[in-house]
Amino acid sequence: MRAALLAGGWLWAAAIVFLSLTPRLPRIDIEHGDKLGHLLSYGLLMFWFGFLYRKRTSRMGYAALWIAMGVALEFAQRATGYRSFEVADMVANSLGVLLGWGLSATLRK
Repeated sequence: MRAALLAGGWLWAAAIVFLSLTPRLPRIDIEHGDKLGHLLSYGLLMFWFGFLYRKRTSRMGYAALWIAMGVALEFAQRATGYRSFEVADMVANSLGVLLGWGLSATLRK
């Protein structure tokens, strides 16, 4: 069961990479909907891995990984020529990671 849960988490991470680099991104028709999408996507990702791993060092490692992925994907978007680079997206990604970590830690107790 754990292997399936881990696979699901990595599949979600792959979906974030795909959606970050695809030229035809689904639109969320609310003000700042893209930032909400970033926050929720990275929040769910960190919550998922934060809930699967008990050790603080493991959770810290995943948090650093997801934040680094969010930053790297913004630079990759700029390199595509059809996507834009936004610091606000990096902030939303990072906040999502922190919120996901906090929620998983709270629910574990």
